[in-house]
Amino acid sequence: MARMVVTYDMPANPAAFDKHYFEVHVPLAKKIPGLKKYEVSRGMVATPAGPSPFHLVAVLHFDDMAAIKAAFASPEGQAAAADAATFSGNRVSMLLFDHAEV
Repeated sequence: MARMVVTYDMPANPAAFDKHYFEVHVPLAKKIPGLKKYEVSRGMVATPAGPSPFHLVAVLHFDDMAAIKAAFASPEGQAAAADAATFSGNRVSMLLFDHAEV
C-alpha cells in the first residue's frame, strides 16, 4: 500500500475552509480512480507538546506509488488538485510514500 498524507495549515476562516473541504473537495477527491480509503483528522491536530500549526490532516490510501501517479494524472485527480488550490493556497503540504507494517 502507498499513502498520500496532506496537511493543511490553519486557515484564516476555519468554518469557510471546512464548509468547502467537506461539501466540495471531499466529493471530488472520492472520485479519484484507485483511491482505496480516505481518512481525515477530527478536532484539533496536536503535537506531544501541544497545539500544531495544522487545521486538518488527510490520509489517502492507494495500492502503490504508481497508482497515486495514475490517480493524479486522471481528469478526476486533476479536478481535485485544481480545487485544492482554490481553498488552500500555499497552506498545504503533501507527502507520498510506500507503506509497510513493521
